[in-house]
Amino acid sequence: MKLESPTTLILCGKSSPENELARFLKINNTIKLPDNASINVVLHSENEEQESFQKDAFQIDSYMNSLSTSRVGRFLIYSPILPTTHDIVSQWAIFLFFFKYLVVDSCEFILFYSVKCLVLIILTMASNFCELPLGTVCVADVQLKGRGRSKNVWESPKGCLMFSFSLQMEDGRVVPLVQYVVCLAMAEAINDVCLRNGIPPLNVRIKWPNDLYLDGLKVGGILCTSTYTSKKFNVSAGIGVNVSNEKPTTCLNAVIQRLTSVAYQLQREDIMAAFFNKFENYYDIFQSQGFQALEELYYKTWLHSGQRVIVQEKKENQDQISENVVAIQVN
Repeated sequence: MKLESPTTLILCGKSSPENELARFLKINNTIKLPDNASINVVLHSENEEQESFQKDAFQIDSYMNSLSTSRVGRFLIYSPILPTTHDIVSQWAIFLFFFKYLVVDSCEFILFYSVKCLVLIILTMASNFCELPLGTVCVADVQLKGRGRSKNVWESPKGCLMFSFSLQMEDGRVVPLVQYVVCLAMAEAINDVCLRNGIPPLNVRIKWPNDLYLDGLKVGGILCTSTYTSKKFNVSAGIGVNVSNEKPTTCLNAVIQRLTSVAYQLQREDIMAAFFNKFENYYDIFQSQGFQALEELYYKTWLHSGQRVIVQEKKENQDQISENVVAIQVN
């Protein structure tokens, strides 16, 4: 499959101010692809009927209706096909605020002024920075150049949930731990969607540091990258989960069909919304209490408890390598 020219990007926000921001970004041609590739920016509000009839297209309304966050995942960029969603959210520096500072923490302001005033503030900041808001998510039906750790290629056919989103952090010592929070939120989100639909949890496990496994096969992966600007770390988290695509390994729905008699199929939109609902809660705990507050839940989900591991050690000034067999135990 080849990348269409121009590439279509559909913008949608959870709230009216976020949709006004989408309109501003379209009017001012703010969003760019690497190498200045040609793009066609469309507002979801102007394209809903056409999107709903496209087979296998990501259903934006279904996602937004299931989303209950106050910050992350609320501003969405959707494309039927992209080189990689990671490039969209990592291409930009990011607003130095979450929308909560305007939408949630400014209740007194909203009471005395109209939503239009709030939009003007957002648009003024947008015109100054020309950037995407923190928590922006980009999702595609197909990726042509998905990637993982160590420049590994992530195959991204239709049926795979592929999205990336942005964060901002100040303490560089805990930036590497964000990938663990992302892994945990996705594993728990999949279980939540199953339980809500009368399906037993799938027991998705975390393979350290950033893979998701089911029945001994990889069904998902996470890639987090960061840049340092103005004393802040701009973090881009990319996630890929095999939902309906059985190749190249297996997928969530194939396992459901094998293990149960339930006809229900997991949907990408439900999983992504459940992920952000979980992640926002876990991320707040992580920021305020540290990763230690999530460790017990994390270790219940990871793959390695009770496994035997061979540790190789080469002593100084010796050619011989010694091996020790240890077992990973979590108390």
